[in-house]
Amino acid sequence: MNETERTVILAALKQKTVTLPDQTHVRALGQGTWRMGEDQSKRQAEIEALHVGLDSGMELIDTAEMYGEGASEQLIREVLKERRDDVFLVSKVYPHNAGGEKLRAACEQSLKNLGTDYLDLYLLHWRGSIPLQETVDGLEQLKAEGKIRRWGVSNFDVSDMKELLSLRNGDQCAVNQVLYHLGSRGIEYELMPLLKQHGIPVMAYCPLAEGGSLRDQLLDHPTVERLAEEHGVKPAQILLAWAIRSGDVIAIPKAGQAKHVEENGKAALVELTDEEYAALDEAFPAPTKKEPLDIV
Repeated sequence: MNETERTVILAALKQKTVTLPDQTHVRALGQGTWRMGEDQSKRQAEIEALHVGLDSGMELIDTAEMYGEGASEQLIREVLKERRDDVFLVSKVYPHNAGGEKLRAACEQSLKNLGTDYLDLYLLHWRGSIPLQETVDGLEQLKAEGKIRRWGVSNFDVSDMKELLSLRNGDQCAVNQVLYHLGSRGIEYELMPLLKQHGIPVMAYCPLAEGGSLRDQLLDHPTVERLAEEHGVKPAQILLAWAIRSGDVIAIPKAGQAKHVEENGKAALVELTDEEYAALDEAFPAPTKKEPLDIV
């Protein structure tokens, strides 16, 4: 990708933002890092990919203490050294660490791994046995101390969100990170409307269904392939453009190679028509009833 193309993508991404509850604007395409940092032979390519993503306007980088037991965070540290201010940094805490001193220790270890003194967003990775109120209280304390700017949750279904929102300071939740892609639309029936009602965006992990491995005949579906050909892009770019269409979803595809990051960024240039969205709906229908939350 040349400098002109990167500038065009950056300009497009600046127009595609999602508003968090505190009115912070985050670009609708970010970068996931699951399984990155675990193979030394890929390290330099992964660091380059993250830099290319930032240069193209994908400012959000998502990680977790679970990813390689800190290896992903340590990889990102190399990227942050020179450009912490360019990054909206997200990490996640294990459920078994999500309370009391364990929560503080987990957060401080993540900060150490990342080489920074604050996280822009800290998520509870999924629900565990620690009471939600204890987790919320701990997250609010970390926020008060400046270790995190805001907090959210991940893999929370409707009942989980309703319980969270009923708690003291539960309404401070900034996002819910869940699996969401064209072939897995269950959240659209009830969860997404509930989140929208409360002004809480969705952060979509696996928006490309792990390169299509989570859903047969997704990237190579005739409708997806036809639209990609008509728009002069790859099928993955159609899927990403579809995922961020509403303005309430931040998609965080993982790409460990610069060329794949560049391809992801081009999704910001894809403008699908109502007829094209209808064709995708016909190929992959929206849910007509409550479905179990899809989780990887």
